[in-house]
Amino acid sequence: MTEAAAITPGDRPKGERRREREEAKRAKARRNALIAALSSVIVIGGLATLVLTSPGWPSVRETFFSWSEFKNAFPEVLSGFWLDIKVFMVVEVAVLVIALVIALIRVNRSPGLFPVRILSTVWVDVFRGVPTVLLVYLVGFGIPALELEGLPTDPVVLGGIALTLSYSGYVSEVYRAGINSVHRGQTDAALSVGLTHAQTMRHVVLPQGIRRVAPPLLNDFVALQKDVALISIIGPQEAFRVAQIFQGENFNYTPIIAAAMLYLVITIPLARIVDRMGGAGGVR
Repeated sequence: MTEAAAITPGDRPKGERRREREEAKRAKARRNALIAALSSVIVIGGLATLVLTSPGWPSVRETFFSWSEFKNAFPEVLSGFWLDIKVFMVVEVAVLVIALVIALIRVNRSPGLFPVRILSTVWVDVFRGVPTVLLVYLVGFGIPALELEGLPTDPVVLGGIALTLSYSGYVSEVYRAGINSVHRGQTDAALSVGLTHAQTMRHVVLPQGIRRVAPPLLNDFVALQKDVALISIIGPQEAFRVAQIFQGENFNYTPIIAAAMLYLVITIPLARIVDRMGGAGGVR
């Protein structure tokens, strides 16, 4: 046996074995990318061919994808969309604060807070159980009907209140899950070094709990951004309502597609952030 033949694979230099492994990984990555590209071309191309060659495609193209109608409606739809953004930002802040207060009340076991815990539980059960669209109707038309001094009558404000009521119920439960996920030993350790219960909650429990539920919190706000369109049912001229007006005038659904594209510009990046946070060890 020659000297070269006597060398076993394990006797090769580590650098050479590392290069071979890296080359194998690159080859596998190239093969996977090629397979993914080919499968995407086949599936997407097949679906596109099926749609574009269908008998009704010319009518659908004119009704839903008319470039002239898009150019005519888009500036007004975009103007309405800024109202969606403003309502979303204000409601999001209100929901974060109110939901956190509700969650803290529900996890507090103090006997003196029992009546408040009951009220917070009723809040969550009612506003989480009633569909958001019904809350918008009830708040939007019910509060003005009371004719009481000092109550808001602006439909934008009323719509924002309805969304806040609905989403505070959902988000408070997300907060509560995060708080309850922090091990009891963390609380005991904080109390043993002299922190009060309030300090323990503020400096130990809440930072860990909120960080753990960040992905589902953001997921709820993706849904909230879309549900802002529901306020259109009580009158505000937001993006969806403006698109409906154009659609009703011209009997063409392209303005609705324009509004949908604007929502996608916001929701898709948010969804990708949720996916990234979940993949990095988040709850979802």
